[in-house]
This record gives sequence, C-alpha cells and structure tokens, in this order.
Amino acid sequence: MGEFELIRRYFASHAEVRGDVALGIGDDCALLVPPCDGAQLAVSIDTLVEGTHFLPGTRPDYLAQRLLGAAVSDLAAMAARPAWFTLALTLPEASPEWLEPFSKALAERALELDIALIGGDTTRGPLTLSVQVHGWVEPERALKRSGAREGDLILVSGTLGDSRAGLQTLLDEEPEQASNAWLRRRFYRPEPRIALARALASQLHSGIDISDGLLADLGHIARSSGLGACIELERLPLSDQLLAYAGLEQAQRWALNGGEDFELCLTAAPERLESCLRSAEELGVRLSCIGRMQPGKEVQLLVQGQARAFDSAGYDHFGETQ
Repeated sequence: MGEFELIRRYFASHAEVRGDVALGIGDDCALLVPPCDGAQLAVSIDTLVEGTHFLPGTRPDYLAQRLLGAAVSDLAAMAARPAWFTLALTLPEASPEWLEPFSKALAERALELDIALIGGDTTRGPLTLSVQVHGWVEPERALKRSGAREGDLILVSGTLGDSRAGLQTLLDEEPEQASNAWLRRRFYRPEPRIALARALASQLHSGIDISDGLLADLGHIARSSGLGACIELERLPLSDQLLAYAGLEQAQRWALNGGEDFELCLTAAPERLESCLRSAEELGVRLSCIGRMQPGKEVQLLVQGQARAFDSAGYDHFGETQ
C-alpha cells in the first residue's frame, strides 16, 4: 500500500466535515477559517515513541486514545478550545491490521474532543506518532505558567498517580482484574480537562497540565512566576484504586513524581476557592486544594506540617534521573 492510498483509506475517509475547515486532508496545506472574536491561536505538539512512551506491542486503538488525549491536555492547560490537529506517523510497515483500529479510534476520540484532523505526514521507520493540536483562547482568559501570585491557592483536578500505577501493572504483566483495568485506562486514555479550564479560566491566575509529575510541573509555574510553592502531602487527591494497588506511601510518591496523569494544576486567589469548587462539582470533576504559592524559589513539601526533602526532578527525556 502506497502513502497516498494509506492516507485516503484510513484518514481522509474519517475526516469530519466542519465549517471551520475550508480545505482539509489531501492538499499541500489545510485552509482554515479562524473565529472572528479576536481569539488567539494556541498550538502544541506531542510525540510518542515506541519503547520510550509506550511498550512494544501496545494495541493501536489504545495508542490513538493516549496520543490525542495527551496532546489536547496542553490546550486545556491554556484554557483553549480545541479546533484542529495534524498527525505525523512513522511506521515500520503499512499494516492494515494496525492502521484500521488506530484510525478508527483516533476518529472517535477526535469527535469526542471536538477537534478535527486536517492533515499530516507518513513515513517509514521505528514506530513514532506525533500530533500537533491547535485551539483558540480569548487573550484575557489564557492561562500561563507565569501568572501565579503570592498567596494563591494551588488546585489540582482529578486524582494523581493513577497513570503511573497503570504503567506499573503493564510492566509487571499483572492479570487484567478490575482495579488494574481502571488504572490502565487512566494510563491509556487521558481525559483533557477542557470544560473545567474553560469554566474556571476567569477565576484563575495560572495553569499547567501534569505530564512530568506534580512537583516538576508545579516547579515550572513557580519558576515562571518568580515564586516558591508549598504543598501538603496529606491533601494529595488519591483514588481508591491506586491506594488498593500501591498502598499509601507508594501512592503518594507516584502522585508527586509519577507523571502523565494529564490532570491540571491551577492557582487562584483564596477568595475564589469556593466558586472554583462549585463549578468543578457542577461539571462532575474532582478539584482539590493542596497548597499555596509563597515567596522563594523552590517547591516545598510539608508532611504533617513539617518540611520534608523530596526529589522533585520529575521526568526529563534527556536527564539522568527519572
């Protein structure tokens, strides 16, 4: 199967017809219709490499869900509305057995996330998948890492550490029981918190999605904002499934440093807390206050009120530790 037949059969045929896409898959460029409300374009790109981000032999439909969910999470971190994405695939071979479930799952997930595939590229080589996502955000609502203020409360969505536990069940080749299946779903199917970010944007000062680990990503907010931060270990939101699988101590470690939860870490003034919690509850999303921004240059961890040293390196593709 040639490249153009591959694109036509598995991707162009699944493309959604939308009013904001004047010309989509199949030409040298896509032609897009921007909104006319003065919004800014938000753009981000994510790559998954076999053996680095996922295990060899991972089901292609799981890869599609993880690829697009992780990328759209970056739009959520900016409180942007998803619009379009491009896809670059490097494949060892053009296998219909791989492409059919991948393209089907990708199209289904794109429809759920209200984002349209508008083009991309394919080539031969070690399995590598890249998605560039585009969205729109009103300038006054865009959440930046640099916006945190001294005294802001630190909020996180959902529960943390689940994705890392899901990966561990795969590494240990544990049986597919109910708790393991739930944790694996958290690893394979990130849920971008677009609705939450959009609902809270006007009440927030900064935001980031948790991809490298809570301590590392909160550190990005702190450094960008010229502040320190303090979080309380006992206030970390942990799922029952994670606690049952890993126990409290390991669950806390994974919540702090595990990474790839793709939840949101946000900051807001104390007087906005109750309003933020109400909005999150209306959306059915758990939102927890875990600490505060403060003067300084480091992220501090409190355990029962006492400062505790902790590795906050998080995940670094080119670092020596993980």
